[in-house]
Amino acid sequence: MANQLSKWLISLSTCTLLSACISTPPTQFYILEPLSEPSPSATITEKKRQIGIGPISIPTLLERKQIITRLPDNSIKIAEFHQWASPLKDNVAQVLTHNLAMLQTNDFIRAYPWSAYGAVDYRIIIDIIRFDTCPEQSVNFEANWAIMNEKNHTLLDNGHSKIEHRLEDTSYPSTVKALSKILGEFSLELSKALGKIK
Repeated sequence: MANQLSKWLISLSTCTLLSACISTPPTQFYILEPLSEPSPSATITEKKRQIGIGPISIPTLLERKQIITRLPDNSIKIAEFHQWASPLKDNVAQVLTHNLAMLQTNDFIRAYPWSAYGAVDYRIIIDIIRFDTCPEQSVNFEANWAIMNEKNHTLLDNGHSKIEHRLEDTSYPSTVKALSKILGEFSLELSKALGKIK
């Protein structure tokens, strides 16, 4: 009798585990997308300059695979089954580099570290403060940035960027698309700043 009860319990546990495995949703992976075509406001310079993007810093909270959502009660939601396909900081750097290469058609844009390409003329340092979403509200971006002359280590320009967009569709694909769009707008701000430097 005890042996039969033991077998029944083992069988029940196995069924429970299988049921849990079957009901677990698959993990979805996402990447930020760069601009698909040049902006009509793309900056044209007289000669090609070497411009380095980085280093870029992001909040420690965002240094994880899961996508982060800020909730109204100041808590956060960590999406276990909706994750970045690569480290977020690397993806942001790739997108900004691609965007600026498209916007600064007469410049060479290099992502940090650029030692393999030699020295750069200017460096854009970016400290991202916010890059997240509030459900059914908005996607948010905030960053401090500075453009440095690498030859004499002087500050040429700096600024504070804050971009927010209403988020109508709260799905993760739409959220990532909106975050990509915000990076595109930030890239345009940097491009305009670079255009003022001769």
